[in-house]
Amino acid sequence: MSINELQDEVIAEFSDLDDWMDRYQLLIDLGNEQTPLDEKYKTDQNLIEGCQSRVWLQADEVDGKVIFQAESDALIVKGIIALLIKVLSGHTPEEILSADLYFIDRIGLKEHLSPTRSNGLLAMVKQMRMYALAFKAKDASM
Repeated sequence: MSINELQDEVIAEFSDLDDWMDRYQLLIDLGNEQTPLDEKYKTDQNLIEGCQSRVWLQADEVDGKVIFQAESDALIVKGIIALLIKVLSGHTPEEILSADLYFIDRIGLKEHLSPTRSNGLLAMVKQMRMYALAFKAKDASM
């Protein structure tokens, strides 16, 4: 599936829920469904700066596609990173770098997060794009 198809899927999933408490619960459920991050990746190097809670993000390139794994010690943040992984993981660095992440606004995520969580969301997206950029640069030099 393309990044946009995955975003549309997320938008459809959230549009079924009118109440923001239900949407928060969906985020928490998504976070809890995620495979826990291996302890060896819970390093200071993998911590995302700019997040109020602790978020570890691991990225690997497999067959030209970026595979993300992450974990957070906060339930809602864990759900937010799970959503980002659902949309971006398994795509090429170019696809990730050129993606317009419109689902964040369409599901109302930004407006329903506290300013610190909103900054954290931007930091997560930025870090995922930085990994994609690094893999793209590495591939270009080979």
